[in-house]
Amino acid sequence: MGISTTLINLFLVIVIPLLSPATEAQQSTYLYHVCSNTTTFSGDSSYQANRDALLSSLSSNGTRGDGFYNTTLGRGADMVYGLFACLGDLSTSVCQECVTLAAIDISRRCLIETTAVIWYFGCLIRYSNRNIFSISAESPRVAFINNMTVTVTLTEQHRFDQYILSIINDTVSLVEIEPAGTKKFATRIENISSFQTLYTLVQCTPDISGTDCGRCVRGAMAYLPIEREGGASLTPSCMVRYAFNPFFSQTALVALPPSAREEKTQNKSIHIRILVASLSVIFGLAVVSASGFFIWRRRNTQGMQWNYSLV
Repeated sequence: MGISTTLINLFLVIVIPLLSPATEAQQSTYLYHVCSNTTTFSGDSSYQANRDALLSSLSSNGTRGDGFYNTTLGRGADMVYGLFACLGDLSTSVCQECVTLAAIDISRRCLIETTAVIWYFGCLIRYSNRNIFSISAESPRVAFINNMTVTVTLTEQHRFDQYILSIINDTVSLVEIEPAGTKKFATRIENISSFQTLYTLVQCTPDISGTDCGRCVRGAMAYLPIEREGGASLTPSCMVRYAFNPFFSQTALVALPPSAREEKTQNKSIHIRILVASLSVIFGLAVVSASGFFIWRRRNTQGMQWNYSLV
């Protein structure tokens, strides 16, 4: 059964430091989960035994070099399908740690549900009583929105939004050309002014096709308010994120195709005055209880926060 996508507005306060690269331990931090209550299983059932054994198998395979693994356990009505996917720039050891913790966590949070998904900073795990392999799942979708805004003049807002979307779209084009079974992870860094840099990241699970990947990510893009300082949208099959501060390993950068480089040169002629307010440590601490922040990579001084909603 599919997981319900009934609109539920939720607010999460996650204090996230900003300035230094994420530590390995921070990648194994819980973000959100969804347990479908459409169908359930009874305690001590064959399905529960298969589910628990499947989660253990996912943990054991966390060191796979491609950061992705799917498998099944059981037969007939008791068969369980499961998979994990790690962020594309994680080491195998960090990926395994994230998957191991997520596997334990999802079994505790979703005690009797036959279908569930859990997101951590560095990985996701999902399982179901129906086949989920090579099928793009665009729901449930969790959107994270940075409460801080980027200030531009009203006459420049539309131009600015379109410019940012075009950069994110170029990043999507790098993964949608990949066939099913290959890694679909791309990042991009774009200097949009003399003092402002945009960082974008997109990823899909390797089992879906490039076409489905592009469709999934572009659907997720619809939930990114570009006038903010950052945003992310996560689904079971893909994720997209942008921010004006570094949040991924720059060794994971993918070379831009010639057409994208040409567009980049043209876009640099657009002069956009961006007035981004900076917070001091004291001010950051004063407002930390009023805003919300989510990132896949933590930074380590001032706390900013993001809102999220299940959409």
